[in-house]
Amino acid sequence: MFELDLRSRAPIYEQLVEKIKELIINNVLKPDQQLPAVRVLASELTINPNTIQKAYRELEYREFIYSIPGKGSFVRPAIHENSTARLQTLENELSRIVSEMQYLGATPREIITLVKTQVSKNGGGSMDD
Repeated sequence: MFELDLRSRAPIYEQLVEKIKELIINNVLKPDQQLPAVRVLASELTINPNTIQKAYRELEYREFIYSIPGKGSFVRPAIHENSTARLQTLENELSRIVSEMQYLGATPREIITLVKTQVSKNGGGSMDD
């Protein structure tokens, strides 16, 4: 389920956070689906359980998962009403990315085409010009 790059400069817990986020965003992990237990996942990946716990805490902080004491961690269903702050953060990040793409020579048309391609890949349907 998870492949980690042990030679990467990125800390293992951050890699794990990104992999789980990707699985949630791409709907591979469904809302309210239970995540693997910390010890089970640590054993499968042959890494310290504290690393898994740290990744789960970060995902919970970012509101991708929730925990039930004694039961485990679960995928949090998307809550659209409470996402304003996160959307603002992502908008700022997108602005930075677009600026960098323009700096590297991408035209506005190329950037728009890339965004449309990503939206359609992620199930957003077709976009009108």
